[in-house]
Amino acid sequence: MSTFLLIHGAWHGGWCWEKVVPLLEERGHEVVVADLPGHGDNHVPVPEVTLAAYGDHIAGVLDGQTEPVVLVGHSMGGLVISEAAERRPEKIGLLVYLTGFLLPNGGTLFEMAQTDGESIVFPNADVDEENGVVKIHEDRAKDVFYGDCSDEDVEKAKERLIPQPLAPFVTPVGVGEAFGRVRRTYIECLQDRAIGPATQKRMYTGLPCEKVVSMGTSHSPFLSEPEELAGHLDSLARL
Repeated sequence: MSTFLLIHGAWHGGWCWEKVVPLLEERGHEVVVADLPGHGDNHVPVPEVTLAAYGDHIAGVLDGQTEPVVLVGHSMGGLVISEAAERRPEKIGLLVYLTGFLLPNGGTLFEMAQTDGESIVFPNADVDEENGVVKIHEDRAKDVFYGDCSDEDVEKAKERLIPQPLAPFVTPVGVGEAFGRVRRTYIECLQDRAIGPATQKRMYTGLPCEKVVSMGTSHSPFLSEPEELAGHLDSLARL
């Protein structure tokens, strides 16, 4: 069986995986969930929250693992797992981008998002440059992230969303030969309104993946279809 290390996306924390963790454990896997700096219980001031800080933090978590892990990154977490792969390729058996940003060296999340005509994130967000954060309009969070989730799950999630530090959005990802040695796969979400399906496809064809799995969900299958997601992750781990 495998060890999974699960990385959340922007505005979220490790809490978003709470439905998936027991399902993977039931299948015999070990699961580690990380809070990125400035998220969840990892309390770091906004000025210290950078893409490098994200990558360094996950590299430190990887250092604590005895075997190579299946490293899963959701949304912005895709940037983080790429950075981690460049730092610790020997610690990762497989990368899984869950509707995640899979960018070439020098690419930024903000640049990719600006070309995504299907995404409704930035029309429903406020950029607070003075405080260095981006805030999602609370009344539109369901449309952006949780279109097929239950009302109960949406309300619980909205209570835990945080202002997202801006720096990781505009920092170029740094990947090279080490990242290129690590096997990678992609799970696309076909009803996603945060990262449009066309943009997901553009990313996983631009940097081809060993396998692409499709889910007919919104941006948050860990809430709307956790059983299906756990099944896909289990299957990918066995490739």
